[in-house]
Amino acid sequence: MEHVNCLIIGGGPAGYTAAIYASRAALAPVLYEGNEPGGQLTTTTVVENYPGFPGGVDANQLMAGMREQAVKLGADVRRGTVTSADLGVRPFRLVVDGSAELEADALIIATGATAKYLGLPSESKFRGMGVSACATCDGFFYRRKDVAVVGGGDTACEEATYLAGLCRKVYMIVRRDVLRASEAMQEKVRNTPNIEILWNCNTQEVLGDASGVTGARLIRKNGEVFDINVDGFFLAIGHHPQSDLFSAWVNTDDQGYIITEGATSLTNVEGVFAAGDVQDPRYRQAINAAASGCRAALDAEKYLKK
Repeated sequence: MEHVNCLIIGGGPAGYTAAIYASRAALAPVLYEGNEPGGQLTTTTVVENYPGFPGGVDANQLMAGMREQAVKLGADVRRGTVTSADLGVRPFRLVVDGSAELEADALIIATGATAKYLGLPSESKFRGMGVSACATCDGFFYRRKDVAVVGGGDTACEEATYLAGLCRKVYMIVRRDVLRASEAMQEKVRNTPNIEILWNCNTQEVLGDASGVTGARLIRKNGEVFDINVDGFFLAIGHHPQSDLFSAWVNTDDQGYIITEGATSLTNVEGVFAAGDVQDPRYRQAINAAASGCRAALDAEKYLKK
């Protein structure tokens, strides 16, 4: 069985940053990237809000650079997915791709969170070409254009009001006849003149062509089918943190996000640290994930040297 001093799970901004800092601390980190190297960020195109790139940076290029930096500093970055874990023993025991067994003295969980989608083939087709699950990430590209936001909770209202400050028109596609959001968020939406709520509607299809999204086909509860013309289609129906593998040992909230102590990366299991979107239900930004990866590596260093 292979023994690892510091194991990092996840190949997004949090995981790669943790690997960079852990390498500089001589922790000999091993990082498994999972089945989505680069993480959620690679589902977008140009990142314009990451510091240090005044002209923006290609998302895949940014993540490739982080990975290359981690490898250059000595991190052992591997393709593979951790498929089982036992955090009730010391060292921790894990299995990669159902067969390779290893044990680790310290574990950094940076497995991220995946956005929930409607499951439409057309939605997948235009992902990154007008379909997005992050208004803060991609809203800038739709200035003075019309967009749609799917959802009726706090997140949807927050995304809609954010986009309303950039876009000409924002449609909210709500499957019920009421919003689930808090009264304060509902009030924000009601007081934003360029937001129009389409009640009792579900999306049948995302419409588009070779250039990207051009609209959406909706159906009301009464059976009426109609199209709206939009350039952007934003999903705001929640995220699923990739914490299921560890939830038997680490504490999570009611949505599955790993609970950490204050501003640290410490979980309730000594020697297990969490970074990035798997423990961040609020911000979900690459810069925040990178910062939390840094904290996790520093916390792991302190733990291992203790």
